[in-house]
Amino acid sequence: MKKILIVILIMGIQMNVNAQKKPNIVFLFCDDAGYADFGFQGSKIMKTPNLDKLAKSGVKFTQGYVTDATCAPSRAGLMTGKYQQRFGYEEINVPGYMSDNSKFLGDDMGLPLDQVTMADYLKKLGYTSAMIGKWHLGDADRFHPLKRGFDEFYGFRGGDRSYYAYKDALKGNNLDKRMENGFGNFEEPNGYATDVFGEKAVSFIERNKDKPFFLYLAFNAVHTPVEATPEDLKQFPDLVGTRQEVAAMTLALDRACGKVLDKLKELGLDENTIVVFSNDNGGPTDNNASINLPLSGTKSNHLEGGLRVPFLVSWPAQLKANQVYNYPVSTLDLLPTFYVAGGGNSANLKDIDGVNLIPYLKGDDTQRPHETMYWKKENRAVYRENDWKLIRFPDRPAELYDLTKDISEQNDLATKYPERVRKMYKQLFSWELTLERPLWMLKRKFEKYDIDRMDRYRSPELVKKEMKLMSDPSYFGKTH
Repeated sequence: MKKILIVILIMGIQMNVNAQKKPNIVFLFCDDAGYADFGFQGSKIMKTPNLDKLAKSGVKFTQGYVTDATCAPSRAGLMTGKYQQRFGYEEINVPGYMSDNSKFLGDDMGLPLDQVTMADYLKKLGYTSAMIGKWHLGDADRFHPLKRGFDEFYGFRGGDRSYYAYKDALKGNNLDKRMENGFGNFEEPNGYATDVFGEKAVSFIERNKDKPFFLYLAFNAVHTPVEATPEDLKQFPDLVGTRQEVAAMTLALDRACGKVLDKLKELGLDENTIVVFSNDNGGPTDNNASINLPLSGTKSNHLEGGLRVPFLVSWPAQLKANQVYNYPVSTLDLLPTFYVAGGGNSANLKDIDGVNLIPYLKGDDTQRPHETMYWKKENRAVYRENDWKLIRFPDRPAELYDLTKDISEQNDLATKYPERVRKMYKQLFSWELTLERPLWMLKRKFEKYDIDRMDRYRSPELVKKEMKLMSDPSYFGKTH
């Protein structure tokens, strides 16, 4: 009997040691936030003390990118570690907005089942995983997070919903907006959704503190509908209109992130936990009063304001604090970074486009993680080669920018360097030849919507003019 007890004790100690050797992983992901709308990004208006503290504890990226300027394709890229266009997830999936000629429509639009997810990879390494918040990778049961590698789920399957409980949410088949606990257990939140997501995340950490875990906490904040609590609104008495609302929503976002970070510290897990904070695409200034300055552009277009996002990584046990990293990185890099940090062999990741960032952040590799980067939506596309950025449009000649000197993309150099434009144009097309056709497509008219939105925010001056309008509480009641 004594021998059995000793063996059990040794096994328990060994399991605990293994849990401590593997870092926990927490990915904090917000929605539609502006590039400039955080204290660590220079905002003097937004109150984000918890995220500002996180920025100081690790690495802040000045050129962090997503794989698309809209919600769902961006998530498909980060969840698989490869360009989502390679498996046909080129377009956002919004029921009712799609072309009837799409291969898939409605609930059939989702992350293809043959794609391996971040959670799938980490499960093989012994991680327990939870997805909390906005999924937006398919509404049908077969696309459910619990069938894509995650062990726990609390959130909603679609792209947006109210921050408060729906009174009639349990009626009908609106799977995309219904809050769900686990699989098929639909229950509306008892409180403000951002706070509830933070509480659910804390609960997951508490229940899994003795083993390696992966928490994907994907807030819908600060995506529309623009809804804030009265208490948070009072924290911004000098603001009015939509700008006040988004400031209050950002405060709630920071508060929820703070609860997670405080729990990690309370449990003694903060040193050996990788915490990443980022955003799914640029802020849609005309929808939620977010600000992307000094970048031009917004969500849904290929200017920097649509693609470059706030991006933080902290891992106190391995990475020095107060770092600023200036080379471009991508959310494609999160899967291989997490996988290798968790003990996985990078040789098993042959079919991805991201890279493990840890050697770069430690200074072991001083090269660029990416010399080339791509983005594509229908005829619109971008090819970045080191610091040169080529943008291809459907309604005008291609443009060329030197991002080392012009992050606001105001000085088109295409006519000055025509040979560079030709070479980059051909390279972009060569990449496109490796891609699959889109599995679904938006109605053609929305291409014009995106182009018009881009032109509206082509310069910082135009953004500043728009922000003055948005300080009017009746902004959304006007025609623009």
